[in-house]
Amino acid sequence: MTAPTRKQMHLAAHFPGVNNTTVWTDPRSKSQIDFSSFEHLARTAERGRFDFFFLAEGLRLREHNGRIHDLDVVGRPESLTVLSALAAVTDRLGLAATVNATFNEPYELARRLASLDHLSDGRAAWNVVTSSDAFTGENFRRGGYLDRGDLPQVLGSARTGGTPYTRAAEFVATARELWDTWTPDGTPRPFRHQGQHFTIEGEFTVPRSPQGHPVVIQAGDSPEGREFAASAADVVFTRHGTLEAGRTFYTDVKARLAKYGRQPDDLKIMPGVTFVLGDSDAEAQESAAEIRRQQISPQNAILALEQVWGRDLSSYDPDGPLPEIDPDPDSGLVQGRVRIGDPLTVAARWRALSEAKGLSIRQTVIETTGRQSFIGSPETVASELIEFVSTDAADGFILVPHLTPGGLDDFVDRVVPLLQERGAFRSEYTGSTLRSHLGLADPVGKD
Repeated sequence: MTAPTRKQMHLAAHFPGVNNTTVWTDPRSKSQIDFSSFEHLARTAERGRFDFFFLAEGLRLREHNGRIHDLDVVGRPESLTVLSALAAVTDRLGLAATVNATFNEPYELARRLASLDHLSDGRAAWNVVTSSDAFTGENFRRGGYLDRGDLPQVLGSARTGGTPYTRAAEFVATARELWDTWTPDGTPRPFRHQGQHFTIEGEFTVPRSPQGHPVVIQAGDSPEGREFAASAADVVFTRHGTLEAGRTFYTDVKARLAKYGRQPDDLKIMPGVTFVLGDSDAEAQESAAEIRRQQISPQNAILALEQVWGRDLSSYDPDGPLPEIDPDPDSGLVQGRVRIGDPLTVAARWRALSEAKGLSIRQTVIETTGRQSFIGSPETVASELIEFVSTDAADGFILVPHLTPGGLDDFVDRVVPLLQERGAFRSEYTGSTLRSHLGLADPVGKD
């Protein structure tokens, strides 16, 4: 019997290891450095017919009270290097690298991305991120940073004469100019770009790649970030993991596309989500609770508390009550990590929750920080994923397993077949490029 026609889901795999998602103490958790770990997860994702494999990256090890933060990955190889190696052991899986637009230059990065697109036969993607802190900038020649106003934003419509793109938006536009300098018949042409942040000219050394332009991914929830996504991105990596929040974000971002001459399907919205499977919903819930306890150890609970309070709270008992003292809004205790909203507001919310439920510090952190998005039997999880996509809360998902590198295995073996049976996800790849997987049109080459 033919499965009913459904809106098709997109799936991607995120290699974990930064923040508090990964359970380091689990004996199944392996190396974050050995190529075999990257290969295992990538091969699993391709076996599941996923759209792409996604690597995050930081440019400096974060610090907490002057020490390297315990949850950071020490020695993680550079993303584009890893993906170039993965191109040799995969055939169809898209390969997405997080590369910072603040501490790179358009010509050099455009060459690296175009090279990956050639090596992979059209499977490259770029997750555009920026940095606004001097702490990270100290690792680089300029030793400084860009103001937050120079993050990847569109402060107005370039089509209607509004404020032009800032550095990252100009960076993306400049890279696309470079990729377009070779004609479809293989003829190179000189380029010249003069803008607010870049004035460059010369000849681009890499011929037009199989996709024309590598896929551009963007993560950002501010109004400016949403506008940037609507104007320039192909995929949005969002944190909206609940049905209601997802629908609100989806409607808002998709509505912004028309003024840039784009259609709703030109931009895919894919929240990053976690999952826990069990033979029954009750078993999955029990497993999820244990995973949260492993992710938020007593030590990590205090670190999370200090991130909000901005104070040394090492003398506090993780199983005791929240501090009575107020946070320090101007603290420099945490370097390279983003504080979660306004500290005083967050502290007030945590106190109210703790008092209402009688929660300790550790229990409060577990309750308020990220948790598994989809918990249940394979049938339950498959149904919930389909509901998100079919009701326009998402176009798909970037799955973040809590184990490296085998954390995706059960999902591919037990959930993907159900999605395929229900007509919500592909059984086979129908194209060879990442753009074809995502249903995105190839950019038109310039004669």
